Amino acid sequence: MRRLLVLVALLLAWSAMPARADDISASGRGVVRIVTIAMVNDEVVGFGHGSGFAVAPNRIVTNAHVVELASRYPDNVVIGVVPSEGDKSFQGKLIRIDKARDLALIEFTGVRLSPLTLFTGTPAEGDALIALGYPGNVDVATVRSAADFIRPQSPVRSQGGFAGFRMLEGTSVLLHTASIARGNSGGPLLDRCGRVLGVNSAITRADEGDATFAFAVAGKELAAFLAEAKQPMGQVSVPCTSVEEQIAAERDADEKARAEADATARSNAARTESERQDAIAQARSRSSVARENFMAGAAVMLVLGALALGGAGLLLSRGSQREAIWVAVGGGVLMVGSVALFVSRPGFDESKVMPVPKTTDAAALAESARGRLVCTLVPERSRITVTATDKVDLDLGEDGCINGRTQYAEAGTHWQRILVPDQEQTVSVLDYDPASSIYTHTRYLLSSEQMSKARSLRKGVPLKTCSPDQAKRAELATQQQSIRTALPAVYNEKLVYRCAAAAEGPPTAATK
Repeated sequence: MRRLLVLVALLLAWSAMPARADDISASGRGVVRIVTIAMVNDEVVGFGHGSGFAVAPNRIVTNAHVVELASRYPDNVVIGVVPSEGDKSFQGKLIRIDKARDLALIEFTGVRLSPLTLFTGTPAEGDALIALGYPGNVDVATVRSAADFIRPQSPVRSQGGFAGFRMLEGTSVLLHTASIARGNSGGPLLDRCGRVLGVNSAITRADEGDATFAFAVAGKELAAFLAEAKQPMGQVSVPCTSVEEQIAAERDADEKARAEADATARSNAARTESERQDAIAQARSRSSVARENFMAGAAVMLVLGALALGGAGLLLSRGSQREAIWVAVGGGVLMVGSVALFVSRPGFDESKVMPVPKTTDAAALAESARGRLVCTLVPERSRITVTATDKVDLDLGEDGCINGRTQYAEAGTHWQRILVPDQEQTVSVLDYDPASSIYTHTRYLLSSEQMSKARSLRKGVPLKTCSPDQAKRAELATQQQSIRTALPAVYNEKLVYRCAAAAEGPPTAATK
């Protein structure tokens, strides 16, 4: 027993070097070495090791043959789980094994790992695949003592191609050319985005110069095994898109949006000018009719005034002086009115003509960018690697208060919040653009060292709830910028949603 305690005490380690900021390195932080130590009468009688990967923060999948001794002799075999980061290793417990599929599920406590995501689609023949694990031939060259097997270190990666599906002893397997060896058993086979395609389990013999091929238990077998164990695992079906391809697609989309905006602006300008010319023509026509009416009225009044003066003269010649005076005055008034009416006829100045604004849906669009919103994923603008969320409900309040509890800060014309959780190796940048009603969730899968730095920066953010105080929001924006500066230049996942006003009724889901 004393020797067992000594071996357990050796589960201390040096701090691993930070993994590279790419999808495979991010997945590698959820890969572990599995060590089995067999004891009889306090004597070590057997030692083995393989690989595994997290399907939950505290649960690991590996091959059944890696932990077969533990299943046969549970009281005499200790299972060690050695993460790729940190300074400790942990004891595991076998909770399910399927020898037919060559899969096993191990539970442990003491640390939370980043679970990997299962890709449920089908790779095409020739697609690039990556194997992660701890090959024994590398250990033979580098290990100097038993302690090296239980010292955390990053997994070894190797790349190959997908060569098709096969059946191996009744189990569906992927045939591939990534280089693996003893010790890789139980490690994940990944696509370029770091999603699990299968569980590496065996290799062919290279007799007389034959090429070596490897087998991995297919993802559908893994999904069935986990379903039987009632163990959830994240799954996505969207094909892998590299960051470079996504950035190029975003650039093309931005250029297309700018071109469409320019075309819309030109169309609107042409329509406005056409409407103005129509308004000018209508105004000129109305002005012409009005001028003609004024001139006709003036002519009629002039004729009537002349007739009145003539009548006054006739009355005067007949001795009706009083009546002649009144008729003459009336005629004079008519003639003066005729002159005034002619002089006051309306003119035409086209510079003062403005078209009547037409009712548009701009107000409706502006209104739809506030209040309760339903945001739907736009797959062609997203890079999906570990998350499968088709819809997000938002309740956009005043001053960037989201869902009544989370304060977003101004970032130009956008509202933005950066989330740094305590229990996950992920930093999320949440961004909402009121002008376009676009909501974006960008995820960075970070190493332990990077997360520690981000968490230390987060401690300086005092604003935890919604606030109408603009000064506090400005301080939040400044502090978030310091976190943003510490993030890698390239993200791991970007989910883009288009938002619209929600139907009446209570929200069905919410985001932070």
